[in-house]
Amino acid sequence: MFYRLQTILLNLTFYLLFFAVAAVLVPILVVYGCVLVPFCSWRRTLKRIRALIRVYGITMIHLGWPFIRIRTEWADEPPPEPCIYICNHRATSDGFLMGMLGCEGVQVVNIWPFKIPVLGVFARLAGYLSIREMPAEEFMQQGTRLLDDGVSIIAFPEGTRSGSRQMGPFHGALFRLALRSGAPIVPLCLSGTEDKPTKGSVIMKPGLIRMRFMPPITADVYQEMSPFKLKNHVRNCMISELEQMEQEE
Repeated sequence: MFYRLQTILLNLTFYLLFFAVAAVLVPILVVYGCVLVPFCSWRRTLKRIRALIRVYGITMIHLGWPFIRIRTEWADEPPPEPCIYICNHRATSDGFLMGMLGCEGVQVVNIWPFKIPVLGVFARLAGYLSIREMPAEEFMQQGTRLLDDGVSIIAFPEGTRSGSRQMGPFHGALFRLALRSGAPIVPLCLSGTEDKPTKGSVIMKPGLIRMRFMPPITADVYQEMSPFKLKNHVRNCMISELEQMEQEE
């Protein structure tokens, strides 16, 4: 009964705050971004736009507190920058969580984020990579250019939300990019997001979200692997880590 009451309170407060904050925050971000453009270089403007998106994500993901709590669990050292973050994908909230990375980053996304009013425009301006709209070689070129500029790539190689604790197969594009660029791969395991909200629903459940950063996989480790072997190596490492995380609950 108490858990059900928490769920009701979470969803009432979250969605009321979500729309209220979006109504205030989005115009502020738009105005702030427009004011900066005439006074900054294009590179600096891109960095500011990506920071604004990060602020939006961090703000929105914390609206569920105290019913939804977030815990970051780091490896021995902070992730190298730039790098390629490889994340499992259970729910819509995963994209907002990426604001917690605290780095200049660009997400690899499907088409639908670009259709969100205002935010879709910001995502395009920020250089987000729409993998389904881009030829493979163009994706490689843009991804390599971003990494060369010091911008991390953030990706969900399952390509869609699993909606459960089961991880789907990985697509290979990110791993071909790693092999071409030599960038470190940082697996990021997300646990507790599968019901925030459940796939096909808007109802979120209270609980703890854990973000565990695994040690980076550097080019000297993977350079002799094929894209197929590399993606399965990363996926298997993440499956083992997630199983351990969920045994600890």
